[in-house]
Amino acid sequence: MSAGWVAEAAGGKLVAGEPDEPGPRRAVIDTRAIEPGDLFVGLRGTRADGGQFAREAIERGAWGTLTTAEHATGHTAIAAHDPLEALQSLARAWRRELGAKVVGVTGSTGKTSTKDILASLLRQGLTTHANKENLNTEIGLPLTILEAERGTEALVLEMAMRGAGQIAELVAIAEPDVGVIVNVGPVHLELLGTIEAVAAAKAELIRDLKPGATAVVPANEPLLEPHLRDDLDTIRFGPGGDVAFVGLTGGVATFDINGDRREVELSFDEPHNLLNAAAALAAASAVGVAPAGRLDVRFSSLRGEVVELEGGVTVVNDCYNANPMSMRAALQHLAATPAGRHVAILGTMAELGPDGDRYHREIGELADELGVDVLITVGEPALPIASGFDGEKHAVATPEEAGAMLEDIGRAGDRVLVKGSRSAGLERVLGN
Repeated sequence: MSAGWVAEAAGGKLVAGEPDEPGPRRAVIDTRAIEPGDLFVGLRGTRADGGQFAREAIERGAWGTLTTAEHATGHTAIAAHDPLEALQSLARAWRRELGAKVVGVTGSTGKTSTKDILASLLRQGLTTHANKENLNTEIGLPLTILEAERGTEALVLEMAMRGAGQIAELVAIAEPDVGVIVNVGPVHLELLGTIEAVAAAKAELIRDLKPGATAVVPANEPLLEPHLRDDLDTIRFGPGGDVAFVGLTGGVATFDINGDRREVELSFDEPHNLLNAAAALAAASAVGVAPAGRLDVRFSSLRGEVVELEGGVTVVNDCYNANPMSMRAALQHLAATPAGRHVAILGTMAELGPDGDRYHREIGELADELGVDVLITVGEPALPIASGFDGEKHAVATPEEAGAMLEDIGRAGDRVLVKGSRSAGLERVLGN
């Protein structure tokens, strides 16, 4: 689109450049990521105003800048009172210009994996664009939309939140045709207080869909029932739902999709991802795409990555984030996978509020019940996990110490789960 269109769509003023000149390729907020043809957006932060780096962005080859008036610079410059609001308005205008089908995905756990599975499904029939990694916030989501090229037929947009009102903000930008809530669980309780409040925050996605849109929700989830709407097409997934996983044989999964049995060859077999696949299939059916052939999914980094170490030790690197739901699923899959020994290196599950110690202790009890052979807790906040575990256990202060201990005690045939909240930094267990 033209520079004039970009300025108007952003709600800003073109203070330098010609209105009819060709517009930018995408938007970026980090000068280190600038490539020729990019629009640099200088966002105001708590410590610095990104507009101060506008000149550097131009020197690096940016097409132009979108900043407050005081920092407007370059051959093409757009001034806006609030660059973040301008970025969001621009993304909404481009979403409308594309005319693509938009699917919003949220949930307490598994939303990134569901997004990855759904994007792979839709690519079988539509030109599809999705968030990279965790670009799922009020900044990352509009940047994702603005990366989509003309001709994009489907957008799969993961939506993250930590408090009330944040999903609503993302829905207002993305205007999804389909809203997927993967699940509801005890996350962000420090801010939201109760699981019911978590459900209400997630259900902003349902509340703000346009009439006639589709809501995809777990079957038999009472926390979401009060938020469902009669003017939406609601598809339930999971056991007893409209779309359900039936069985897995030799890498081929069978799903029941509205009474129609479909077989899909999958590149994964974790039970929680098979449930996520049911959610993705439900969303795909809402936009008219049915599975065909083999589905190869490249999951986002640090989410169930399998790493083979020297000496015959296998590590499942699932350390991007953790909460009681995802930790339980990961431990169950660890225990169900044949191995000489099952080892769990676990960090804290953050933002659980006053019941945090209880949630951590219950994870230790589960690991004990499942027969995990060795438990290593990382950091003081994770110590309550060990209080519920009666087997061999060790406590270390840092991820680096956990890595050193794994080198020391690891045996050929061990399968090791590494999992904790992002704040625990457990990616450093393997030296990353």
